[in-house]
Amino acid sequence: MSVLGFVVLGCFVALFARLWYLQVMAAPELSIEAAANRTRVVAEEAPRGRILDVKGRVLVDNRTSLVVTVERRAYSELDDAEQTDLVSNLAETLTRFGVPTKIASVERRLADPQYDPVQPAPVAADVPEELEIYLAEHAREFPGVEVRRETVRTYPEGRLAANILGYVGRISGERLETAEPGVDPDTGVEKTYQPSSNIGLAGIEATYEAELRGTPGIEVLEIDADNRPVGQVSYQPPKPGSDIQLNIDIDVQRRSEQALADRLAYWRGKPQSGADLRRNAPAGAAAVVDPQGGAVRALATYPSYDPAEFVGGISQQRYDQLTDVGGVSALVDRSISGQYAPGSTFKLVTADAALTNGVYGPNDWYNDTGVFEIGGQEFTNAGGAVYGSVDMRRALTVSVDTYFYSLGARMDGTTQIQDAAARWGFDAPTGVDLPGESAGFVLTPDEKQALHDQYPDAYPYGEWFTGDNVQLAIGQNVVVVTPLQLANAYAALANGGTIYQPRVAWRVLRSGWNPLETPEPEVLEVIEPSVVRTVDADPEVLRIIEEGLAGVTTDSRGTAVGTFAGFDQGAFPVVGKTGTAEVTFFEDGVEKKRADTSLFAAFGPRGDAKFAAAAVMEESGFGGEGSGVVVRQILELVSGQELTGGDIQTRTTGD
Repeated sequence: MSVLGFVVLGCFVALFARLWYLQVMAAPELSIEAAANRTRVVAEEAPRGRILDVKGRVLVDNRTSLVVTVERRAYSELDDAEQTDLVSNLAETLTRFGVPTKIASVERRLADPQYDPVQPAPVAADVPEELEIYLAEHAREFPGVEVRRETVRTYPEGRLAANILGYVGRISGERLETAEPGVDPDTGVEKTYQPSSNIGLAGIEATYEAELRGTPGIEVLEIDADNRPVGQVSYQPPKPGSDIQLNIDIDVQRRSEQALADRLAYWRGKPQSGADLRRNAPAGAAAVVDPQGGAVRALATYPSYDPAEFVGGISQQRYDQLTDVGGVSALVDRSISGQYAPGSTFKLVTADAALTNGVYGPNDWYNDTGVFEIGGQEFTNAGGAVYGSVDMRRALTVSVDTYFYSLGARMDGTTQIQDAAARWGFDAPTGVDLPGESAGFVLTPDEKQALHDQYPDAYPYGEWFTGDNVQLAIGQNVVVVTPLQLANAYAALANGGTIYQPRVAWRVLRSGWNPLETPEPEVLEVIEPSVVRTVDADPEVLRIIEEGLAGVTTDSRGTAVGTFAGFDQGAFPVVGKTGTAEVTFFEDGVEKKRADTSLFAAFGPRGDAKFAAAAVMEESGFGGEGSGVVVRQILELVSGQELTGGDIQTRTTGD
């Protein structure tokens, strides 16, 4: 055979080998690819599960929204002048029908790469039915424009509990790559995300995204060579997500929010008693938990927002407005992330540290002269009060600062107060099932030194002074807590020393439960109570502290006796503590003061506590006249007593 013959033979061998590979080895894979080139899978978002309160009342539901869309292939087939006319005409028509729309907004939606090119691009939501009729009657003037019905969130209780419920929004490109989809509880099918999917961005919507998200519908379309749908191959309808039932009682939540807003408004602009300071009262928070298991009954924060504003997307301008409402952000949940000096409410911790470590005995007496001096510096009681001879119980009831200053001085050189704070759940997140919780802090000497080393300008002194321990003993300067931490600590005192993980959600339900038709829902999962730790204090220590705090609302000189005047303590005994924390800041190198932070923490009924509550009001003055009233009004509701209004008069107590 000639050389040419071998070359020809080689070519044939190579050709047959390639044909064998394509027809035998690679056939299955190529077959799939060929099919994929003829079909397109389109995902259809499913309705999210509802969110219910503890009594089954719907807090978040779904509704149908009329959405104007533009089929982009039809749009692309128009020439430049026709495209300009369509966009201009559409924007003008939307605006005329009450949906203000700019031409640039329509153009951005049409060019947005997040939308599947096969699916129409949404350009306006919640349009009126009159517009739907108008567009149908003038279809020739709006090629490719349609009105479709989509499911969006709705809030039957309006703004209530917005910080708890959260909101949903379009998934970002980054989240699209990292989000782990939940699975359908029946089929195990993944609830995959598409570029146009919504996802929980805050609150319960974010925490329980995997459960709330529905299983998307899947439609397989046959497409032609130009990528145009020409038929439907198959269709799997979308399936709603699971419902989430909360431990929140919307009645308690409503009362908490109203009491907080009313009391802030009452004091706003008024001078602080005994000080040349104006109460700005810009913000505050309240938390209510069940001491027997950690169920969260209410989390109020002020200011707040309307979650309905996030349906269909919120403008940057409006978002910026919400982050600056009178100088504070309405998007911050202060009940779990606000960090405040606890003031005298922290004396619970100092008392435990002193009694547990034998620094002071329960029957040791201290002679209060109104002033405690150490290192040439004088520390005084609030309002310059003098109480004479007091023991631990009395010092808690009337809130004798000098008594606790002396305890702080005696425990200087140790971390006994910090250790006790950790046992009561401070200096660490509570683990509540909401995003964005803060840990607070209770500085130790080592931590203060480390802060100085890292931020010498903000922390000019690294050394731990006796004055630091003295201030720590009354909850000032080197300690901050969240309202939820405070409520949880007093809940632990109520139940004998068990720190529970606060739980906003109670259980996961199969979608669609109607209490009027079926008494009990189908429960898919229960979020069980979880013990974080025990305080590990002698029951006698806890009893002494409780006895001292019981006098706060009942003793004639208790710091909240005026706050609870007229409250039926026989029917619902309240154990509580006021707190008034000084707020200082530096301006041009000069230390200045704002009005005090008002705090109050309590539980009741004593002996069989069902509720523990804490409230904090920024720049609002004494604990008893501000936050104490908020907690009283919450307890009025849960104990079935007569409800007082936000203008209730209280006697100033000095703490």
